[in-house]
Amino acid sequence: MRRLLLPALLALTACGTPQEQCINRNTRDLRTIQKLVDETQANITRGYAIEEYTVWVPVWQLCEVQPVSTDPLQPPPPPRYCFEDEPQTRTRPKAIDLRAESAKLESLLERRDQLARAAQPVIAQCKAQYPE
Repeated sequence: MRRLLLPALLALTACGTPQEQCINRNTRDLRTIQKLVDETQANITRGYAIEEYTVWVPVWQLCEVQPVSTDPLQPPPPPRYCFEDEPQTRTRPKAIDLRAESAKLESLLERRDQLARAAQPVIAQCKAQYPE
């Protein structure tokens, strides 16, 4: 499923208008900082962080397809199954230092404001260059 998600996202990104593409290209850092601000605020509100980790789980899958015989009287061979390890992402709570998290939030908010001020002329330029 994840293999299908990336091409779909790339196709959607390519479908934006030239103005949207210009704005998205020039405000990527601002959006990243905003995601970090949202995550940090959620951590402070909850009182803990949520950590993602990967476990490998054996899954019963079709391993090998036997070649089909050309003899019509011979029955087809049974499929062969085996266990394949598959990654699964899980989450768990993680303790955080709330003071350090608050300091990180302040720093992120300052950086977000700087990037937002710097993005305003770039957004105006994109709108002027690619009017809708």
